[in-house]
Amino acid sequence: MRYVMKQDLISFGDDFTIKDDDGREVYTVDGKAFTLLREKLSFKDASGKELAFIRERLIAMTASYEILRNDEVAAVVKKDLINVFRVGFTVDVPGPDDLEATGSLLDHEYTFKRGSKTVATVSKKWFRLTDTYGVDIADGEDPVLILASAVVIDMICHADKKKTKKVDPKA
Repeated sequence: MRYVMKQDLISFGDDFTIKDDDGREVYTVDGKAFTLLREKLSFKDASGKELAFIRERLIAMTASYEILRNDEVAAVVKKDLINVFRVGFTVDVPGPDDLEATGSLLDHEYTFKRGSKTVATVSKKWFRLTDTYGVDIADGEDPVLILASAVVIDMICHADKKKTKKVDPKA
């Protein structure tokens, strides 16, 4: 199934609208106002029912977010520590079905894999002018988990861009 995920430009927090292939709004992500130390987001269906809740975890070594369903951790999305062989994110789910997201993460061109099997692709190539991208999810996969993970990756990558942005002293 293909989805179009677009970050809302005018909002408080990180808000997203997610539409299906037919252009129908199927999910929204409501970025709650920052608390003192943590960011929180609510992942809702088109009727406004909360399907998942995303919250930032406080871990000193790496950016990390929990995706909760029914007050239980469904996954932990964390940025991989610097590794010579790859750069990416791990989506740690209970049991043996962890996902890895690798590719050009800052350019929003990456894949989610479970082992060697690609379960979803994220691409911004058709949407260069806005924070909009296509997300193709393989049949039988959990769209809420994958889309919520893509939202987390977007937030972490944008935070990294802000942190690493260099200021030109001549400007």
